[in-house]
Amino acid sequence: MDIAVLLLSMCLFFAIGMPIAYALALSALVGALWIDLPVGAVMQQFASGVGKVSMLTIPFFVLAGAIMAEGGMAKRLVDFAAVVVGFTRIRGGLSQVNILATTIMSGISGSSVADTSAIGSVMIPQMAEKGYPRVFATNVTISASLQAIIVPPSHNSVIYSLATGGVVSITSLFLAGVLPGLLLGFSLMVLCLFYAYRDKHPKGEPVPIRQAVRMLGDAVWGIVTLVIVLGGILTGVFTPIEAGAVACVWAFFVTMFIYRDYKWSELPLLVYKTLQTVAMVLTLVATASCFGYVAALMQMPAKMTEFFVAISSNKYVLLMWLNIMLLILGTALDLAPLLLICTPILLPVVKSFGIDPVHFGIVMLLNLGIGLLTPPVGTTLFVGCAIGKVSVDEVMRGIWPFYYVMFTVLMIVTYVPWLSLALPRMFGF
Repeated sequence: MDIAVLLLSMCLFFAIGMPIAYALALSALVGALWIDLPVGAVMQQFASGVGKVSMLTIPFFVLAGAIMAEGGMAKRLVDFAAVVVGFTRIRGGLSQVNILATTIMSGISGSSVADTSAIGSVMIPQMAEKGYPRVFATNVTISASLQAIIVPPSHNSVIYSLATGGVVSITSLFLAGVLPGLLLGFSLMVLCLFYAYRDKHPKGEPVPIRQAVRMLGDAVWGIVTLVIVLGGILTGVFTPIEAGAVACVWAFFVTMFIYRDYKWSELPLLVYKTLQTVAMVLTLVATASCFGYVAALMQMPAKMTEFFVAISSNKYVLLMWLNIMLLILGTALDLAPLLLICTPILLPVVKSFGIDPVHFGIVMLLNLGIGLLTPPVGTTLFVGCAIGKVSVDEVMRGIWPFYYVMFTVLMIVTYVPWLSLALPRMFGF
């Protein structure tokens, strides 16, 4: 009965249109009052939820990604990808350029929405001009941006790490997301290659040597950000927090003094938008911490474990049910709130079945990331439609082959744990 009161109150607040953070906080208060828990205890959890030093990782990476996404990096990455793909002269070259540029951008921005906005604003008009259907170009862009959910420096990996209470390190999650992210990008490239030869898309055009050298030189400055983040963390030079801070400084230096595409007068607005994003995330973390605290006192994780054990004691069956549940939930709620709500509840369940928390984190991120491409709460989907100047209905009618590819990759990542765990184990995490 306790758990029912907690969940029903949360669903009621969602149903009346209350913001997610407020809904979580109020449902936590309702649950606390129901079990005679002092309200002060819930308020203490609200403060302690955002009192961890590791929380600093979020604003640093958000700011670094925003600077690089809006400061001319996207166009230079597209040029870099065009040089690489152009020499192959394969059919459908621009779709391959789109995916490759998004792959690199994902390793800089850490946000699927930022990737879609930055790469889409450059690539979708180009693809439309060369004869590609706008719907197809939009679907390529939003599907490829899913990589940003799992590859470093993913903001959502940091949120998952925080939601586990520090059980899973940020570094291990960063490493775990590399191979699944690359697999997703490669799979989308194969799909686009199929469409290119079926629909006779134009071939890629080689770039003159002198122009190619200049393009590569421009792009290197941005790609160094990847080296700073991963190289610094793996070599022990930086902690994830320090890597985020250094990435901010480097992104600012490259954008304002090397590229010089961004105006100094626009910088305060960018910082303001970043603060809005960070404030939203931290508020969600704080309220979700309260909700998770009350849920733990109601023994929700233990009862969830009993429920799934009653269904089956096989971990592969459990993973199948969790995939179905997360895919459904991902269509109704945004990624970050679901991570914060579900992780404290489901983590004890998967650990009791012998599933590695790092592996489950990547599975969870990929599941919920697909939800960003599905209505009614598909943030990345809506941004892509706005940039591509196409309707949601048009995109949904053409996105199913991309869904099939993403679902196939999800199944491979789910049932082949090696993909997620190989790199963390190689580096001793």
